Amino acid sequence: MGGVFSLRWRVRVALATLLLTCAASTGLAQAAVYVCRDRSGAVLFTNTPDRPGCQVYGSKGTTVTRPGKVTGTKPHPAAFDQEIRRIGKRYNIDPPLIKAIIYAESSFDPRAVSRRGAQGLMQLMPDTARELQVSDPFDPRENIDGGTRYMRYLLDNFNNDLVLSLAAYNAGPGAVKRSGGVPKIHETRRYVNKVLKQYKAYKATW
Repeated sequence: MGGVFSLRWRVRVALATLLLTCAASTGLAQAAVYVCRDRSGAVLFTNTPDRPGCQVYGSKGTTVTRPGKVTGTKPHPAAFDQEIRRIGKRYNIDPPLIKAIIYAESSFDPRAVSRRGAQGLMQLMPDTARELQVSDPFDPRENIDGGTRYMRYLLDNFNNDLVLSLAAYNAGPGAVKRSGGVPKIHETRRYVNKVLKQYKAYKATW
């Protein structure tokens, strides 16, 4: 708790200093602090936004929920259907399945970051994103393409067994192979059931 309190205090001091600097140079009425995030997911507070995706700190739809995580207003679930359809066709994966994975992974938040560092719609870990040559995991198109390509890899390696492939997507292929089936991990079993249930719902209305 002490470390967290100290970090929050340092962030507040940094923001206060930045606001005073802005006020001194441009006038308080014009001062603005921006929240930006680089491709690694790191959060930067600045008064001179020099990259895409920066938003005014404290503006509607932009909050810092914990160090290193920025969330915004989530798009409607149907917003990605066109890309999901196109990418699903490319990798021969049923689009409703891709959408169900996105639902379970990020609830359609392209800026989502997990406690373990997984990023974007399909929650790609940084190492996995690099292996898949996903340069910006917070870009919906790149993220969906990378996550679907990874799911295709898992299906190919588990003889198109959907349950095992989903378990591997959550827990890793090594854990599935070591256990000889779905690992006895509560989170993984719940994840598989959640995706399958949503897949059935999306498939019925796709």
